[in-house]
Amino acid sequence: MSTILVKNGTIVTMNKNRDQFIGDLLIEGNKIKEIAKVINAECDQVIDATNRVVIPGLIQAHIHLTQTLFRGQGDDMELMPWLRERIWPLEGSHTAESNYVSAKLGIAELIMGGTTSIIDMATVNHTEKIMEAIDETGFRAVVGKCMMDFGNADERLMEETRSSIDESVRLLEKWHGAADGRITYAFAPRFVVSCSEELLLEVKDLAKKYDVMIHTHASENQGECEIVESMHGMRNLEYLHHIGLTGEKLVLAHCIWIDDNEMKIIADTGTKVVHCPSSNLKLASGIAKIPELLEMGANVSIGADGAPCTNNLDMFTEMRSASLIQKARLLSPTIMPAHTVFELATIGGAKAMCKENELGSLEVGKLADVVIVDTNNIHSSPTRDVDVIANLVYNTRASNVQTTIIDGKIVMLDRKLLTIDEEELKADANNLIAEQIKVSGISK
Repeated sequence: MSTILVKNGTIVTMNKNRDQFIGDLLIEGNKIKEIAKVINAECDQVIDATNRVVIPGLIQAHIHLTQTLFRGQGDDMELMPWLRERIWPLEGSHTAESNYVSAKLGIAELIMGGTTSIIDMATVNHTEKIMEAIDETGFRAVVGKCMMDFGNADERLMEETRSSIDESVRLLEKWHGAADGRITYAFAPRFVVSCSEELLLEVKDLAKKYDVMIHTHASENQGECEIVESMHGMRNLEYLHHIGLTGEKLVLAHCIWIDDNEMKIIADTGTKVVHCPSSNLKLASGIAKIPELLEMGANVSIGADGAPCTNNLDMFTEMRSASLIQKARLLSPTIMPAHTVFELATIGGAKAMCKENELGSLEVGKLADVVIVDTNNIHSSPTRDVDVIANLVYNTRASNVQTTIIDGKIVMLDRKLLTIDEEELKADANNLIAEQIKVSGISK
């Protein structure tokens, strides 16, 4: 069994006591074996983390790997036109190769920014290629095929209800628990606007049968909410609750335009909310009432969403934004402090994945998803006598991540990706997007 010893780092455990200290961390196989001020052990590999910060792998609970290839193709647009005129045509024109490269491009960026786990919503077609990319790169993800059987999306994305469900079940049975448990499946109906009630009800039953999660969007945009009300005569969360989808296995991205009753539904049912601050700002969707949801006891995590609506998948940017926008919204500098935000990016993400006993903190027996960050740089200095977590949330950048370990395996060491050829990937991405724009039919 392979062993890795991380020496002399400032360890931010995120355990119940929120312990922090300068010390060592020992990895054996895919788990954390020991954490102490000094560990003397013969190991296969020793990493010197002197003057660096050792943190739990960051967890992004809402990502679209399938969209990474479309970075820069949907700037300065509102949500529904952005979907209908740019994103859906591009997704509809995906080939197996382009979807695979898009996923690898996103995974490379995430690893280089210290994100070790995600909840991903794939596209309708070629979902298996995303799972192959996750497997091959050593990444960790909850992932599901996007389901769309209703509405007026690009015809290349529209499915028959039965075929959408059957393909989702096929993928679940093949990939749930694959890659030594790094890949787990979630049903992923896109949102109420593009899903029939028949599909949503069967997804609810199948999720219970297989004991897996459901991942969808809800109440991101006022126009979306108006469409749902016109379709079903009730608000978005009220409708999801009415048909029995709410609960601890439901993960909802955004939840901006929700009223007090919908907030109560979320808190009372244990439904998970994923805050995507940069996406919500860029698409001018609004600002979610995250402090209020937290006050009510809701489970909240953070995600970057997709590259076309955030332009990057940097969790440090999302943490900083998640804090600052609430301070401005509520005119309170004490709202959403750094420690709260860092909890959402670690423990909150683990809860969203239903893996809080395995991920989200550095503790003996948990899976070895570990990130080493260099804060010894101009934009983070001085680092002496400062709050380590505040420094991570407000000052640190993705480029400060030095080493990323997932499931006990080093996937990036000293800024070099070990499971992905970075130069080859960039060349493939540039070649494929040029062709895809032509095939998609989008206007430039």
